[in-house]
Formats: sequence, structure tokens, C-alpha cells
Amino acid sequence: MWRFSSVPRRISCLFPLRKARTLRHFSIFLVKHSTVWPASVRASPVCLRLPRLAEVSFSRSFRKNATSTLDFPITPITVTDIKQYLRSKDIPFHDGYSCLHAPSIFLEPTEATGRDAFTLFIDKTTGQFLCKETLVEGSWEDLQDCMEVMRQDGRSSLSPNVLLGYPESPEEEEVRVMELREVQRIWSASVSFSDLLDEEAQLVKTMFQMAKVTNATLKRFGVRFFKPTKSLVFPWFGGRDSSLRGLKLLTAKCDQDGSVTYADATLPKPSAYHNLFGLPLVGRKDSEVVLTGREVDALAVSQATGLPSLTLPRGVSCLPPVLLPYLEQFKRVTLWLGGDMTSWEASKIFSRKLGLKRCSLVRPGEEQPSPGEALERGRNLSRILKASIPASHKSIVSFRQLRDDVYGELANTELVAGVKWGRFPDLNKILKGHRKGELTVFTGPTGSGKTTFISEFALDLCSQGVNTLWGSFEINNVRLAKIMLTQFCMQRLEDNLEQYDAWADKFEDLPLYFMTFHGQQNIKNVLDTMHHAVYLYDISHVVIDNLQFMMGQENLSVDKFAIQDRIIGAFRKFATHSSCHVTLIIHPRKEEDDKELQTASIFGTAKASQEADNVLILQEKKLVTAPGRRSLQIAKNRFDGDVGIFALEFNKSSLTFSPPQKGKNKLRKVNGDKSDTPEKVEKVGKVEKVEKLPRATKAPKVEKGPARVGGKGAVGGSAKGSAGVGGEKQKTGCEEG
Repeated sequence: MWRFSSVPRRISCLFPLRKARTLRHFSIFLVKHSTVWPASVRASPVCLRLPRLAEVSFSRSFRKNATSTLDFPITPITVTDIKQYLRSKDIPFHDGYSCLHAPSIFLEPTEATGRDAFTLFIDKTTGQFLCKETLVEGSWEDLQDCMEVMRQDGRSSLSPNVLLGYPESPEEEEVRVMELREVQRIWSASVSFSDLLDEEAQLVKTMFQMAKVTNATLKRFGVRFFKPTKSLVFPWFGGRDSSLRGLKLLTAKCDQDGSVTYADATLPKPSAYHNLFGLPLVGRKDSEVVLTGREVDALAVSQATGLPSLTLPRGVSCLPPVLLPYLEQFKRVTLWLGGDMTSWEASKIFSRKLGLKRCSLVRPGEEQPSPGEALERGRNLSRILKASIPASHKSIVSFRQLRDDVYGELANTELVAGVKWGRFPDLNKILKGHRKGELTVFTGPTGSGKTTFISEFALDLCSQGVNTLWGSFEINNVRLAKIMLTQFCMQRLEDNLEQYDAWADKFEDLPLYFMTFHGQQNIKNVLDTMHHAVYLYDISHVVIDNLQFMMGQENLSVDKFAIQDRIIGAFRKFATHSSCHVTLIIHPRKEEDDKELQTASIFGTAKASQEADNVLILQEKKLVTAPGRRSLQIAKNRFDGDVGIFALEFNKSSLTFSPPQKGKNKLRKVNGDKSDTPEKVEKVGKVEKVEKLPRATKAPKVEKGPARVGGKGAVGGSAKGSAGVGGEKQKTGCEEG
């Protein structure tokens, strides 16, 4: 926060105005027009370049949107801190569900009275504020600075124009203007359903699975049809004048097998598209709302039940905190995001942001499909909503309260298994998928390509909509982003620089974020940042590279293994409570070059392998130069116990790993332990699964080792060895170890 003790400190806060990716943007306008600043400062060249009050317009448009890196404050704000500060300034407030409500300092006191005056919403978790009447928004530090200026000048309020965004560059302004023109062009060219022929209108409705939605409902929500691309047009009306601020276009496409798939696009870009579809139809006295994941579902709920219904801008992938103030007025929020397990999991996560006590969830299943599907099947939507369950329970006392969740897992085995990898089909055969709430420990020899592999591993998931946060302490973010961009476009951009902007634009749209930490870090700061990211961006996958960089900041008098165990326990707790997958890279112990790594090779005690749901080992034969020198071993799989190993080939030009080409690889049996226990080796494609067969004789004496945890894929049953691959020699090597 700015301090008002000395002019030089104030001046230092003014530069640089274009500092990238910071949440701090307190305007120099305060310096120019406030009497607490000396005349010499107000007359400085920086301040003289600012427009006068009458010329200032509120603008907060950021092309990069300040979200690609996560710069978490050193001392995170708490709701207790916010309340204490407001009390110290004699500012009345009352507790909301996710925000504190206070009178707006950007309105004259006479403009509103009573509850209507409490239009300033302060997020309890981040301190971000929004005045719903004037649309002024900013960080907690910005609000404190504004209040300090009011106190110093003896003002009762501030102008809504007091906070400015960074001035746009010509390129950014051009992009924004072009997007607005495109929005207006599409909206003007689209037609109302009442203007279509009855047969054409019914055909379009059938194509988008809304045959029973009436033209009156479509008109009330402002839905139109854009003939050139055969798309539904959902408008975004917002601002103080309820003007058209953006559009979402939904397009249907028929595949070769006869199935229909849907694709949507937004203007402006998704990162800046914060529309709650249906919000202009909500009245001030409405106290109940249904949140849906699709616009068509909101139409169905509104028509069938008469309840206010809103659609989240990015469906089940994210609930941006900037929208929470608009949901504060509702005493009951029913989340009906869809009829599958993914929607069910998202509902439980979003209810934590909204406040568990007021949220109800609609169970997934055949009997309760999405609202649009339910309307098409003639189901009673009001009855389904009444059967929704509370988002929180004080305790689970019987299987009766769990039976629906158990049935959901049994009936949706593929969805429960998690998100499938597109680049590593062999990984799907063993791990089955990437699931929330798990902890994966990943290790491999120094220089084998751990960072390079895990970046592609995470990029694969991120490309499928898994919101990902990277904590790279070993290499800086620029270099990591360069590796991931190369893997994304599968080519050396150094040789094709003319394609950089096109690929960078696509890469920028991924739900990918980076911590700004580098080098030795304190575990508390890292965990605070992770919690912050989960709240702001609904992160579902965190990659930490690597654990050893968090051990140097701890108390040196404490045993290093005890420190490591405490850190691993903290990540385990975070993954479970935040329903977020954590991938933790740990360096191995020093081993001989000719020896393959095992679970026991992970640095530290056995706690890492015990706490982990999955243990992945990147094996490397350092004395081999032929293809097949690397392989990925799944040494533990708590989900269903399957373990195995498959070969990998490294492509240096694209920095990617891939299975060997067909016909080039020879898979050998995976070595078991030295006992005479028979093994069944099952070959699934290029993957080997190892299963111990029952013995008729007495089992051999078990050697002492790490504790066996979870299923047949635990430490004691891990597969050893790697696949030997023959073929032509290939120059290999990874940029990062």
C-alpha cells in the first residue's frame, strides 16, 4: 500500500506505468488533482500528460488480461484484516455470502439510502472490490488508497473516474475497436426467431436441442440466429446503460458418423468475457436463482419454472470471482450445470465460492439430465429442482447419504477415470486418466528430461480445458513458456518466426498460468499462491518443479527429511481439500548410471511414495544412444492398481516425447523381484502390465522396504525395468533435466 509519509516514496510508486502483469494500477490522476501532493509533483511531466477530469473515461481493458502469471502478494489479505480496516475508518458494512457489502465511496451520500446504499462489494478472499452502480473496480490496495485520499482531502466521496486502467497501446486499441465492430456487425446481421419461417425456426431449434423453447422465451432473452454460419447468438448486455458488450456464438456441426457436436466462440476473447447470461432479466427483489452451464439450459429453466436462471460464461470450467457480487442478492442458489459427473464435480467446487449454506445441487444421472434435455423429454423441471440436495452436510452418518455418489461412479466409469491424454495413449491404458484431488510424484535421473516431459504431460491436459498452474522454481517462466510453445506447435519456431504470432495467439487462449517464483521458496508462500489461484481461476492441476527448491528456506536446525515429509504432507492435504491434482517433481537419490530407478530411489523417506496416489518414473539408460533409451514407468496407481512401463522417443526439434513407431520397438518382459513368484505379463499394445499370480506354495520372505500403500499398484508391487527398443541411432537430448 502507498504510504503518505514522504514524497519520494510516492513518486517511486508511479513507475513503471506499463509494468506487466501486476494487479496494482492506482491512477496518477490522484496525484494531479489531490491537494495533499506538492505542486512540484502535480506539475511533473508524468502528471501533465494526464487528461483533465472532464476528459477522463473509465477504462480497464487489457489485451494480455494480466492473468498469464500469478503474482501473489507477500502478505495475503484476510477477511479479518478487511473488517478491522473498515471499522477503523468508521465505514459500516455487513457480511454477505462471499463479499462484504459497504456504502460506495464513489457515490454521493444523498444518492442512495438504506440497503440500496451498500453497493460496494469487497471479496472476502482477495479484497478485490466492485461498485455495482458505477462499475468502478480494483484491488484492496486501490480501495485503501482511495480512502486515504478522501481522509486527507476531507471529501465525502470520489469521482467514479478516479481509477484508470493502463493506457492502451495502438495495437491493443485497434484490437478492441475491431472486436466491438465485429460484435455490432454480427448482431445487426442476425435475425429474431419470430422473423424466420416456422419450418426454418423449428429446424434450427431441433438442431440445437431446444425444440420446446418458445419464440417468446428466445425473444425475452434476446437470442437470435446468424444465418451465414448457422449459429445461435447469445448477447451480453452490461454496464450502466445496459449496452451490447459482447456475444457468444454457438454452432452445430454434423460429424461423419451422424453425431452432432457443438462449438462456441466469444467476442471479446474468453478471458475477458464475463457475462452472466440472463442477468438483465433478474429483478432487485429476486431471492432465488438457478445457475446453468449452457445458455440453452437457462432458457429451459426460465420457461418451465419461471425462476430466474443465469448461465456461467465458461460453463463448468470456471466461475470468475468478478461475477460473485452479482450473485450476492440470492438467498438460494441451485447449481444445475449438466447431467454428467464433470458438471457434478464443478457444482461442488463452485458452491464453496458461493457459500455452501445457500447452495443446492442437482444430482447427475439418467433421471436428471441437463435442464435443456429434461425439457425436451417432457420432464417436470420444478420437481427436479425441489429434489436437489444441500451442498453441505454436517456429517455423513450412513451409506444412504453416499449411495447416489457411489451409483454415479459406477454408472460413469469413464468420466470418473478422469481426463484422457491425447499424446500419451499408453498412459491412459495404465492410469486410466487424470483425476482431481490426487497427488502424483514424478522423478527421473538428472538430465533425463523431467521438466521437458512433464511440461508436455501438463500441456496435453491443459489443451483439453484442464486449468493449469505452473510453479517452476528451477527454470524461469520465459524459458518454460518457450518449451511449451514449441511442444504446442510441434515445430521449431526459430526457423518459422513469421508463424509466431498465430501460434502465440492460440497458446494464449489456453487456461495456463505461471507462478512468478524462482529459486528457493518458502512452502507457506507457495501454498498461499496455490489457494489463491484455485479461488480466482478454478485451477484443477498444479505442477511443482521441484520439491528440493522449497527445502532450503526452512529451519536448518530441523532434519531435512522431516522438512520434506512436512512439505509433502502439506501438498497432500491441499490436493484433497481443494479437489486439485498436484504433480510434484522430486529428484532421485544418486544411483549408478547402469541401474534403473525404483520407488525407493525417490529422495527422502518413504512418505513421498506413501502419500502419492501415482508414482511416475522417467527411466533412462545413459549408456544407450539408440532409440528406446527412455521409458516411462508407472510404479504406483492407487485408482485401480494397474502398473506398467512403456518406451518413449524424444524429438529434439519439437521437444516432445512419443511412443516408438510401430515395428521399431521390441518390448521385453518387465523384470520382477528375485523371488520365484510367478508373474503374468500382459502386453496391451506397447504397454506391459504386470500381475502377480497366486502361488500354491509358501510365499518367500518379504524384504524390508517402504510400506505398501493402496492396492496392487503400491510400492511393493511396482514394475521394474524398461522397454528395449531397437532401430536406427538417433541424436537425443533434452533442454531441461
